[in-house]
Amino acid sequence: MNASSVVTSSFPEMDELEALRVAGGAHFEWRTRCEVHSRGRVFPLLTASIGSSNPEAPAIGFFGGVHGLECIGTQLVLEYMRALLTRLEWDDTLQQQLRAIRLIFMPIVNPGGMFARTRANPNGVDLMRNAPQSAEGRVPFLAGGQRIGPWLPWYRGPVDGHMEAESAALLGVVEEELMSRPLSFALDCHSGFGWDDSIWFPYARTERQMAHLPEMFLLKRMFEESYPHHGYAFEPQSHQYLLHGDLWDFAYDRSRPPNIFLPMTLELGSWRWIRKNPMQLFSRLGIFNPIKAHRTRRVLRRHPNFFDFLTRAAYSSQRWLPGGAPRDELLRRAQEHWQRSGLR
Repeated sequence: MNASSVVTSSFPEMDELEALRVAGGAHFEWRTRCEVHSRGRVFPLLTASIGSSNPEAPAIGFFGGVHGLECIGTQLVLEYMRALLTRLEWDDTLQQQLRAIRLIFMPIVNPGGMFARTRANPNGVDLMRNAPQSAEGRVPFLAGGQRIGPWLPWYRGPVDGHMEAESAALLGVVEEELMSRPLSFALDCHSGFGWDDSIWFPYARTERQMAHLPEMFLLKRMFEESYPHHGYAFEPQSHQYLLHGDLWDFAYDRSRPPNIFLPMTLELGSWRWIRKNPMQLFSRLGIFNPIKAHRTRRVLRRHPNFFDFLTRAAYSSQRWLPGGAPRDELLRRAQEHWQRSGLR
């Protein structure tokens, strides 16, 4: 589907994305993955790609706006895209990287929800509870995913229904652009209750360990050694809670060796913003986003370090991907490091 055929909409994040499409038309490849209808409007679900056309090149997918209320995740992805466009004018190192890796951006996965300022999509479905698998243990009541109905939050969708168009589009991008390659990462930007910022990885449905625990542990160690004051909790999502229907669990389980697909979620802790400005609790957006302009700027300054780290790790993957006995030792160390919450 050609992006030029899309009927545009009007909310701030979509306006920013459209401005980037105009400014970056010569650099990014744009596609409309589907169209979402909400309140008489038509919203394009856009992706932008840049970098190597070699199907064997490592790739990174950056995602935001899965939950329509979590605008700060979308703003992070848009800010990084904007910075790339600026750097392309002068940054020879970036040019060299993009000849060897590919970057894919889906900044607004849930445009209908973001337009309506709702967590769910226009059908009342929480997209991050929408995959068909169920958790292997007890989940938090409602928050772990429920099928009572869309009038309650965290609705998974009907038990015998197909996945929502937005969920299917995201998974299509992951399958087509990421999992088909020897190495790929995904970073999905969210915000929610919590004091600390976190980087989560599969699984969310079970406390069992992912097959690529050594690679994830090595990424964590590399990042901590490069940015020792980063402040993230880097752990399996199951350390916090289990949930039904996680899209990244579903995607990861569909990946096939020898390809390596490493999905991560950047979860921004919103309690620190609320603690400094308690009145945000009375704002729908304030529960999930910094409201003060200087706090938003601080978020946009801080987290691109991790975006850049992933691009460098993809570009230099032949220097660090483990194998043989070193990988076995990394697995032992990873299990020891993350065993505190019953990771098996």
